[in-house]
Amino acid sequence: MKNISDRDKKHIWHPLTQHKLHPDAIAITRAKGAVLYDEENKEYIDGIASWYTCMYGHCNDHIIRKAHAQMQRLDHVVFSGFTHDVAVELSEALMEILPQNQQKLFFSDNGSTASDVAIKMALQYHFNRGKKKNILVAFEEGFHGDTFGAMSVSGLSVYNGPFEDFFLTVERIPVPTGENNEEVLEKLRRIISEDNVAGFIYEPLVQGAAAMKMHDREGLNALIGLCKENDVITIADEVMTGFGKTGKNFASEYMDNQPDIISMSKALTAGMLPMAITSCTRKVYDAFYSDDISKGLFHGHTYSATPLACSVALAGIELLRSEEMQQNLQRVMESHREFDKRVRNHHKVAATRQLGVIYALDLNIQMERYGNLRDKLFRFFMDNGVFLRPLGNTIYILPPYVVTGEQLQKIYDSIERALDEVV
Repeated sequence: MKNISDRDKKHIWHPLTQHKLHPDAIAITRAKGAVLYDEENKEYIDGIASWYTCMYGHCNDHIIRKAHAQMQRLDHVVFSGFTHDVAVELSEALMEILPQNQQKLFFSDNGSTASDVAIKMALQYHFNRGKKKNILVAFEEGFHGDTFGAMSVSGLSVYNGPFEDFFLTVERIPVPTGENNEEVLEKLRRIISEDNVAGFIYEPLVQGAAAMKMHDREGLNALIGLCKENDVITIADEVMTGFGKTGKNFASEYMDNQPDIISMSKALTAGMLPMAITSCTRKVYDAFYSDDISKGLFHGHTYSATPLACSVALAGIELLRSEEMQQNLQRVMESHREFDKRVRNHHKVAATRQLGVIYALDLNIQMERYGNLRDKLFRFFMDNGVFLRPLGNTIYILPPYVVTGEQLQKIYDSIERALDEVV
């Protein structure tokens, strides 16, 4: 029988892949902790936690036990008109770690739909109050997902070019860098002055798909404050940044001004099962609370708040709040800082940056986002037993919190070798 990789080619269409140029997929057969194993039993350190999801490690025993217990008691039930204990327990646990202004939770099934729900909340908030506001504001180079609402507010044409004629109306502003804060604030003020802006959506402090581009917290705080003064609904997309990656439970905690809405997914369920949540303030929820049925939020998914996903999310929060995991977070952050001292002055490194366990370095050469040199770097890392996924000329690390010191050093060493041997 052919191996998994060969059999894959017959029927499967992979995401973010031009199959004529990249026909081969690496078959992963098992995983544990921070390590992936392929069908030849070769090991790869998962340096990006499989798209920032498996933050407590692959096949975490605590999460497996919780899922196993739940699937023997209640596997799934419709969430419209029904509820269950594990969803309620998850809501209570989330309220203990979310910013204090968040009061209501709406369940969906992935990060893109969490963004879509947030956008619909913002637009319908004004509609329900008798105001038609149809403009959304978003950052340049932002990314919020691949469904149509999420694509509309995303600014990376490499993903969205064929669909731009069908998008919602969006105005874009630069991210605040500290040096341009007043300029960006003034641009937002001019856009808002037209009085037809429904919401402002942003990735707080780190733009993941834009190659971990980071921006100024004081500048972002001022933008959120201006929106609040003008009743523009603010949406923090914490799908990537949430659940400890920035050093706080949520990146929004770095600002004094808190968002009206937060979207979350990825590490929410620790990489075990798909689920997403969009949280909001009481003010947003109250705009939908009415004797008029048409003012309800008529959005739903078959697997909304499915008990299995709720159980692993609850287990993940337990781990996140544990002393051991918090110590792991601090250890990884300090390790990144030490690596930065080694590499930031390398003659092939243009810039470095870090927030929490997120570390990125830019090479001092121009590269296509999915070009040949990027592919060469990817293969070099994989050949050396490290899974990193460069974005253009940016190499970034976002490992599981349980990654060992030895595994981190192997990641760092492979990057330094790549600088000398590949770039």
